Amino acid sequence: MTKISFTRRQTLVGAAMGATSLMLPAYSRANQRPVISHGLQSGDIARDGAVIWARADRPAKMMVEVATTESFADARAVQPLGVTSATDYSGKMALTGLPADQDVFYRVRFADLANTSALSDPQVGHFRTAPASKRSVSFVWSGDTAGQGWGIDVERGGMKTYATMLKHSPDFFVHSGDTIYADGPLAAEKEMPNGEIWKSIVTEEKSKVAETLHEFRHNYLYNMLNTHLRAFNAAVPMMAQ
Repeated sequence: MTKISFTRRQTLVGAAMGATSLMLPAYSRANQRPVISHGLQSGDIARDGAVIWARADRPAKMMVEVATTESFADARAVQPLGVTSATDYSGKMALTGLPADQDVFYRVRFADLANTSALSDPQVGHFRTAPASKRSVSFVWSGDTAGQGWGIDVERGGMKTYATMLKHSPDFFVHSGDTIYADGPLAAEKEMPNGEIWKSIVTEEKSKVAETLHEFRHNYLYNMLNTHLRAFNAAVPMMAQ
């Protein structure tokens, strides 16, 4: 994990560097461009910062811009972070030096290490830093995501609980676990108490008990196949319990 903090001079220099990097040619063929594979996440919210996470589909350079406006009018770039197979192409950055009790927007792109002009489409996330003084906050909590053999059923709308929580616009989310069930394989179909059939998306890694690092990682990534969960993660910071 890379920890980032900013001085005024670094902010000005970083903004100039970020503007240059984001003007790189975008005419590369689609299969040459990295993909942000599982959305964005933020967490560990403090008064002056947070941790952000993203994952590419290949070795790449994670490039991040941070702003206090949704338009990114005041955007500043942070030092890029290389991601490789050692971290399963995932990158984490600790952003510090941010104002307290402030909406913060971050934009992520990945550049292919072999062709740095090949950029992924950008994705934008949001969090709000913790207040410096007392004020009311709102939060939501849940747990046991995709547990007891109940996976993502697309025909039933997927993980609609996350869409419902997002509508409440909470300051943060407390996940009470579990986030994976590595010893609970999914079946493609499971009969419900009323006789209906629950149809789960089943990946190779979720079809058996996890035994390898790869299988454990992809048990974790399984939940993020759901669009509701990815949208929630991009908008609401998580505190994992």
